[in-house]
Amino acid sequence: MKKDIHPDYHEITVVMTDGTTFTTRSTWGKAGDTLKLDIDPTTHPAWTGVHRLVDSGGQLAKFNRRFKEFGLKG
Repeated sequence: MKKDIHPDYHEITVVMTDGTTFTTRSTWGKAGDTLKLDIDPTTHPAWTGVHRLVDSGGQLAKFNRRFKEFGLKG
């Protein structure tokens, strides 16, 4: 291996959305850092099969106001 061209590979702690933690090795952050996940396999619809509507910035509310006369539920 060539010297000084590879990123530092160290242990970090990952905190899942439900509060569980595990230790893994990564090039993210510094040794001992904690990575808090906003979305993980326990909450993401691709893995759970449950779809939730997330209203970011009021877009869902704006849609509902605009199309309420069509009887759509969001």
